[in-house]
Amino acid sequence: MKGTNLGEFEELVLLAVAAMQEEAYSLAITEEINKITKRNITFGVVHSALDRLEKKGFLKSEMGGATKARGGRRKRIFSISPVGKEALLKAKDQRDQLWEMIPDFVFNQS
Repeated sequence: MKGTNLGEFEELVLLAVAAMQEEAYSLAITEEINKITKRNITFGVVHSALDRLEKKGFLKSEMGGATKARGGRRKRIFSISPVGKEALLKAKDQRDQLWEMIPDFVFNQS
C-alpha cells in the first residue's frame, strides 16, 4: 500500500469520518472540520483528501440513497477502514508519546 503516513489534514479528515459515521459525506465533513478548526477549508480540498485517503485504503465509500432535499441525487458516504483505524491509532500513539516526554515545567512557565 502506497503512502501509509498521514499528514495533518488527512488526519483531520479521517477523524471527522470516524466521528460522523453515517453522516460522513463531503459537504458535512467540510462543515465539521471548519467548525472545529475555525478554518475556511473548501469543499474541493476535502473532496480531494477523501479520494486520496480512499486510494490509500484508509477509507471506504458507498452511495447512499437519493433524497428529495438533494433533488434526487445520492450522497457518497465514507467510512473508515481497518487500515484507516490503524493509521489513526498509530498517529495518536506517536503524539501521546511525544506529549509525555515534555517536562511539566515547559507549560507551567509564565
